[in-house]
Amino acid sequence: MPEVIFTGPAGRLEGRFHQSATRGAPIAIILHPHPQFGGTMNNQIVYHLYYSFAERGFSVLRFNFRGVGRSQGAFDHGSGELSDAAAALDWAQAVNPEARACWIAGVSFGSWIGMQLLMRRPEIEGFISIAPPANRFDFSFLAPCPSSGLFIHGDQDRVAPLKEVTGLIEKLKTQKGILIEHAVVEGANHFFENRIEPLIAHVDAYLDRRLGNPPRIAIPARGD
Repeated sequence: MPEVIFTGPAGRLEGRFHQSATRGAPIAIILHPHPQFGGTMNNQIVYHLYYSFAERGFSVLRFNFRGVGRSQGAFDHGSGELSDAAAALDWAQAVNPEARACWIAGVSFGSWIGMQLLMRRPEIEGFISIAPPANRFDFSFLAPCPSSGLFIHGDQDRVAPLKEVTGLIEKLKTQKGILIEHAVVEGANHFFENRIEPLIAHVDAYLDRRLGNPPRIAIPARGD
């Protein structure tokens, strides 16, 4: 997939971008795990999320937060990374000015950033939040959650225990007009080691339900 470089608040940001062939196609932004613990846009889960959206006709962007890979700047404990995510969405919208809507998907730290962006950008109509670390980061800003979406967690997650996320989700489920779904992947730890396939199966099934089973678009083999 084409490499892109776009301007972020702290300098250049490096990404990979798939442009949909459909005029007005929706946009998806994919956010990677914690930069200080090896998270990059080439994380295996991020990589598969990218293709799940691309195969359903989205224009999709995944990128490295500041200080990761060829992206300039330095880790900023979430504040700067949220600004990076906003800049990524701005860039994707500038390239796709007729885009109908936007989705956000994040993994671990990226899910925390993604949910904050969701609160700030009303055009985001759906989300996928994988292994959100509700015990390590404050998710109380989701009151109320403005869009329907999917949370996915592993039942063997020791980094962000399932009970912490379940408490968060139960609060969100009480909102009228918003449907929050929760999938649990059996045998999966925080990194979904050896459990990527069932994780992505949950993602694909959810997207098909939300999008009305769109025809799959043939994308070259899942490789850059």
